[in-house]
Amino acid sequence: MAFDTVRYSRQGRFGPLGEAGQERLARSRVAVVGCGALGSVSALALTRAGVGMLRLIDRDLPEISNLPRQVLFDEQDIRDGLPKAVAARRQLQRINSDLEIEAEVADLTPRNAARLLGGVDCIVDGTDNFEARFLINEVCCRDQIPWVHGGAIGAEGRVLAVRPGSTACLRCLIPEPPAAGSLPTCESAGIIGPAALVVGAVQAAEAMKLLVGVPEVGNALLACDLWEGTWRRIDLAPLAEAGCPTCRQGDFPWLEGRQGAATTPLCGRDAVQVAATGAVGIDLASLAERLRSVGPVTANPWLVRLDVEPGVQLSVFADGRVIVTGTRDEAKARAVMSRYIGS
Repeated sequence: MAFDTVRYSRQGRFGPLGEAGQERLARSRVAVVGCGALGSVSALALTRAGVGMLRLIDRDLPEISNLPRQVLFDEQDIRDGLPKAVAARRQLQRINSDLEIEAEVADLTPRNAARLLGGVDCIVDGTDNFEARFLINEVCCRDQIPWVHGGAIGAEGRVLAVRPGSTACLRCLIPEPPAAGSLPTCESAGIIGPAALVVGAVQAAEAMKLLVGVPEVGNALLACDLWEGTWRRIDLAPLAEAGCPTCRQGDFPWLEGRQGAATTPLCGRDAVQVAATGAVGIDLASLAERLRSVGPVTANPWLVRLDVEPGVQLSVFADGRVIVTGTRDEAKARAVMSRYIGS
């Protein structure tokens, strides 16, 4: 598809991109996994940049606490009860009516990862949990799809572009996912909107560079702290040279179901158990302290319990299991766990 030379005239005049690069963007297909803080910013930037097709993948609904940082949603979307992927598509179609947009209201799992992530030229990570990120990494390493990882919490952010076979992948950087509850989440530590805006914008820029074939992209991890005003570029060449079992040996434990959070509805109860991912064992005392910023916590040597929303309760056990009470929807249980506990 040819690009509109008037609409994109300023981008076309940017030397490193040029008209040839703009034409490549117009033919490009991009999947954005997660339409929250990072995904909404990245999708907005890529829509305005003139990519040819966007596939928006998200399992959740917008809520009022999203609005300070999730730029594609407003109060009307909440009143309408639209899934994030659908609301995002509606807003982006208003911005660029020529853009082809697919809205996938789905939870990314090993069963659907190949379908949801297939047939694109680049994937942007807007997820909030390591299980989804490792699934993306394995699909991309297997199918040689470039992708951009991002994360933001508090005022800090990080971005890593991955070119399978050439750069370090996510598993090179993080050999094993952190144990559930070992890291803060946006619910427990908070996040400022500008951190999401910056990280999402950098992700979009990295995706554009991958799409037009800039060879240097992906050689470093970018980390920033907007509150402290610091930026770091961390060379990943040694990790890329060594590789890892996924990007060098074709080992895909998340895609093959050998690693990941299994969900099980509990018989006779309105509850779902989510098994631990990766290393087991949780520091319950530290977790309880972090979650007290969310609401009243009940803690003992065996578990930590928190009412996270009306009718929904989390019970986190020392062995890494989590029981989400108040739903039998497995996708919702996984989303609630990711939001408050991490993966």
